[in-house]
Amino acid sequence: MSDTTTTRTYEDATARLEDIIKRLDSGGAGLRETLDLCAEGRDLVEFCATELDAVGQGLEELRLDELVARLEQRPAA
Repeated sequence: MSDTTTTRTYEDATARLEDIIKRLDSGGAGLRETLDLCAEGRDLVEFCATELDAVGQGLEELRLDELVARLEQRPAA
């Protein structure tokens, strides 16, 4: 089982991405390991993007809720 499939949080995924980048930057990875690390990194980036989209949507919903609450508090004209 790869690290990607066991990653449960955004923080875990970004930490693993940092490890992958360090390994690739070191120049010590062979061709096969480099390909595997790149594939894992791509999966982690997709996971992180999905997480960020979900958080962004949650923030947008909160802003809409705040706007509705403010509009409801305004006196009727």
